[in-house]
Order: sequence, then structure tokens, then C-alpha cells
Amino acid sequence: MMLGDDIPIIGDWFIIHFIENPGMAFGMEFGGEYGKLALSLFRIVAVTGIGYVLFTLPKTAPTGLKICGALVFAGALGNIIDSAFYGIIFNESFNQIATFLPEEGGYAPFLHGWVVDMFSFPLFKGVFPEWFPIWGGEDFLFFRPVFNVADASISVGISLIFIFQKRFFKKEEAIESTTNVEAPSEPEVE
Repeated sequence: MMLGDDIPIIGDWFIIHFIENPGMAFGMEFGGEYGKLALSLFRIVAVTGIGYVLFTLPKTAPTGLKICGALVFAGALGNIIDSAFYGIIFNESFNQIATFLPEEGGYAPFLHGWVVDMFSFPLFKGVFPEWFPIWGGEDFLFFRPVFNVADASISVGISLIFIFQKRFFKKEEAIESTTNVEAPSEPEVE
């Protein structure tokens, strides 16, 4: 596919839409070459930290928490692999279909590649009413973000941790023990 190409899967509701995301979630990015390198290094540190926490979780930790952590870890690792190697093994997709392992090399050095996003779910389109503040009269598209499997994995894992946080992170209940506590003694009467 060329950059920006669409393949409708279920009408206008689910579309494979090929884009390359140069930054982080929703296309946000740090400035310049050093910003991309800083983002890539931050991702590596974060994934290392998540992996360490998952590896050191006690065996008694809830299975759901382990699964959610694994989803976040796998998604983040997938995006790191994409940004680390995609720019090395493909040339640019602007106005052409990218070539796998081009003779002249890829379009970016190690850790500077873009992440491929492809899933689009434009659930419904409309126009904001004229009286609506700021966007009155403008077109809107509900659920505009384009994402990939790794992004979905991260989002599902984090969302489930928030939803089930009380179950995953139970506070130890204070156990009152009357066996070790002495009752106050009554004053002696003479």
C-alpha cells in the first residue's frame, strides 16, 4: 500500500488505512532528530521497567494483572521494534509502495523509523451545530485515531488495569487480634 491508501473492510465503519506515525500516540512528537532518539530511548527504558516489574511480581499476584501487564509490555515492545527497524528495512512510502530491503538502504537509521498504523474505525461523521462553542459548523468524525495492534494491546491492558484496580491492588485488611491485647485493669479498691 502507498501512504494514505484505504481498504474498506466493513463499509465506512472499519477501514485499513496505511499511515506512518513519526512520533508517539496520536501522532504527537518531540522536535527534530534528537527528539525521536529521546522518545525511542525512553520507550526502551519504560519497557525494561515494565518487564522488570512483570518478572518480579509475586506468584500470588492476580492473573488478570499479569495478563494486563503482559499486554502493555508486548504492545510497547512491538512499537519499539517497529520504530527501531522499519526505517532500516523499507524505503519511504510517499507516492510509492515501499520496497523491502532496498539497495540504497532504508529511509532512517536505527531507532529513528516511524511506526505503521493501519486500523481506522470512523464510527460516524457529522457537523457540529452552529451554536456549539469553538467548533460550531465544522465537520467532525467520531473516533478519528488510526492505530495498530500494539497500540490496541497497550490501551486494552491499561484500561483493564484501571477498571479492575480494586481487585488487582487489594489493600491488606487490618486484622484485629484480641489475643495479644490485654484489657485495661480495674483500679484496686481498698
